[in-house]
Amino acid sequence: MNTGHVELARAQQERWQTAYEQHPHLHGTGPSEAARWAAGAFGAAGIDDVLELGAGQGRDALFLAQQGFSVHATDFSEAALDQLRLAAQREGLDDRVTAALHDVRDPLPPADATVNAVFANLLLNMAFSRAELRSLVGEVHRVLRPGGLFVYAVWSADDPWSEQWQELEDGLAMRDGFVGRFFDEALIHDLADRWRLDDATPYQEGARRLWRVALAKPHPES
Repeated sequence: MNTGHVELARAQQERWQTAYEQHPHLHGTGPSEAARWAAGAFGAAGIDDVLELGAGQGRDALFLAQQGFSVHATDFSEAALDQLRLAAQREGLDDRVTAALHDVRDPLPPADATVNAVFANLLLNMAFSRAELRSLVGEVHRVLRPGGLFVYAVWSADDPWSEQWQELEDGLAMRDGFVGRFFDEALIHDLADRWRLDDATPYQEGARRLWRVALAKPHPES
């Protein structure tokens, strides 16, 4: 990672930490549409444990736990994870939800081929360079067992909201100090290299247009 990317990552981490401290329900309390869909997909595949990346304050982690999944939630904001842990205790879900501080720019902690499912809602559209995105998706591929599922949701480049963002280099954009990326179909297919692309569906949640993507790690004989 070059110096510019390091500085950007640190600045964004500080912004998100402050935002979570000031707004205990920054993204609301109900689950995302992506989490609802993922719960069905994971259940249909016989999966009962999920690694969530970029869990934030935990609205999706708590929902997945309520559906019977064991969830290991990670985020790079300690403030968000503290709120997640308290909510899990309050709702009696702390036996199904664990939370750990982790920046996904670093290698994922699990060993190779030990995870059944990975979920990430609005994480991949954060301030990652294309190289960092490919590295992250590669790490998810590494830790998943063959046949394991990776479900993620990202902002769509077709959302008119993207026009309110200032364009930066490498396809990134900035608004109100926050940096992110809007995904087109080409980028989704680019990141699906070495995967089986099971789903790539545009959808709308509130005022936002998004993509829902489901990737499966092929078995060696596939």
